[in-house]
Amino acid sequence: MTENSTTRLPASLREVRSWHRPLVVFAAANALLIVVALVGLLVDSRELGGAPIWLKPLKFAVSFVMYGFALAWMISLMQRRPRWGYWLGVLVTVTGVIEMAIIVGQVIRGRQSHFNVETPLDSTLWSVMAGTIVLLWLATLAVAILLLRERIADRVLAAGIRLGLGVALIGMAIGIFMGVPTSEQQDALASGEGNRSGSHSVGVEDGGPGMPLTGWSSTGGDLRVGHFVGLHAAQGLPLLALVLGAAASSRSSLRDERIRLGLVVVGAATWLGLTLLLAWQALRGQPLLDPDGLTLTVLAALMLGAALAVATVLRTGRESVGAAP
Repeated sequence: MTENSTTRLPASLREVRSWHRPLVVFAAANALLIVVALVGLLVDSRELGGAPIWLKPLKFAVSFVMYGFALAWMISLMQRRPRWGYWLGVLVTVTGVIEMAIIVGQVIRGRQSHFNVETPLDSTLWSVMAGTIVLLWLATLAVAILLLRERIADRVLAAGIRLGLGVALIGMAIGIFMGVPTSEQQDALASGEGNRSGSHSVGVEDGGPGMPLTGWSSTGGDLRVGHFVGLHAAQGLPLLALVLGAAASSRSSLRDERIRLGLVVVGAATWLGLTLLLAWQALRGQPLLDPDGLTLTVLAALMLGAALAVATVLRTGRESVGAAP
């Protein structure tokens, strides 16, 4: 395998500066926001929705750091439609800035950002956020389509990028379920007494007991779990391709490009299956750490299928090495 900028991680800051600059700046700003949010968790004792008030900015900043840097790198690989990629990256940056500005602004005001329609201002800010989320998804879809048409020399890396973005788009789409008001919320809104439209919890009210660090509900389903896992396939699957490429120099069974490609496909199928399973578990009102027998059975079948698929791909690799002259 020829080592070039598309088949390995950046070796220097100079390479990172060749990536999509607005997205790199946005990701770096979110890295600074992580520090601010951590300080906020230490010095600001306020809580919002049953969680420390600075926890939401922290989680979103971490996600945007990973998402921003990964997308900036992917756009830098575009050769056929670089200008389209550049402006799509600008659109992602603008929508991300708006979303984070509202989240942090509402924290400063001591107000909820998501699903909050208590006052005209809160309702307007939530509507703007909902719009930026849709634009962010559409822009990511457009980037995925452009990369699907792009000629990337490393087929394994190309598969990791394309499949990663595909799974990420499905994970992002899980957020649609969060924006649908519950029947109780619909009744309250119809009577003029409602102050929320949407929820990330299923079977329980938002703001109840949650898991440490993540804040995911520990008493009911939480759609944020599948959303988070699916979203970050955009980083995980390309990273898997890069790791397999690096390991190929020392492991003969991985030197065949077809073997590495098969492992990435298995990884993508498993990641998608886990994302859908977590969303299904949440929609049935089950806490992440308290699944029922059916959920555990499906999980076991998914893991067994993944293990058998990996074993099959590797066995094929060993046979091909053994058959080589």
